[in-house]
Amino acid sequence: MIDPGSALRFDGKVALVTGGTRGIGRAIAESFAAAGASVCVLARKPDQLAETEASLRALGVPATTLAGSAGDHAALDAAVERCTSELGGLDIVVNNAATNPTFGPMIETEPSAIRKVLEVNVEGALHLAQIAWSAWMSQHGGTVINVASLGGIRPSPFIGIYNASKAALLHMTRQLALELAPGVRVNAVAPGLVKTDFARALWEPDEDAAAKHHPMRRIGVPDDVAGAVLFLASDAAAWITGATLVIDGGMSLA
Repeated sequence: MIDPGSALRFDGKVALVTGGTRGIGRAIAESFAAAGASVCVLARKPDQLAETEASLRALGVPATTLAGSAGDHAALDAAVERCTSELGGLDIVVNNAATNPTFGPMIETEPSAIRKVLEVNVEGALHLAQIAWSAWMSQHGGTVINVASLGGIRPSPFIGIYNASKAALLHMTRQLALELAPGVRVNAVAPGLVKTDFARALWEPDEDAAAKHHPMRRIGVPDDVAGAVLFLASDAAAWITGATLVIDGGMSLA
């Protein structure tokens, strides 16, 4: 029987979150810290990292941060090494960081933008899973959560190559779940429109109008996604792997 008092606790666990200084990634990092996990955050901007680390430590857990891109293999390697050497392990990986340097029809996307999107959103996520596996999880177990998008399931205007990268991430989730079981569970979340700076162009022009298209009559907030990630990483989801949890306020029903 699951103990409801401990199922969503992560005391003694170590979580690595990419892109964890703002938006969805920040909410995820803070949720793990609030649930007792030690947390490492990899992101690009040193000033935001310093503030994030202080915020996480204020929750009473060990925390560390590292400046670098989720598309840079050396930065990912360093983050894993930081987790194992400084925090004592690596039980949870959250591939949250993503990029989308282009906005417009996919048919017009420049090759350089395509390469950048795939480098961060797909290749980087796979590399982090690979090194987490070899450095820790192959011997100790763990869980990987990939933050994808509703756009990886259904097309939408103006962000076609981003959506294609997220579709690849969803298939990669299933493939890794098959390969790494039973010791490591791999799952994904597919958020719809969430109120973040990253998605500002999609909601800021008319948030009320965007909300009306959702059965829940609002767009998402980062905590909506963080709660789902926390569940998938927890013992309450111990028999779930290869799954994608859609978090979209019912938008895919409309």
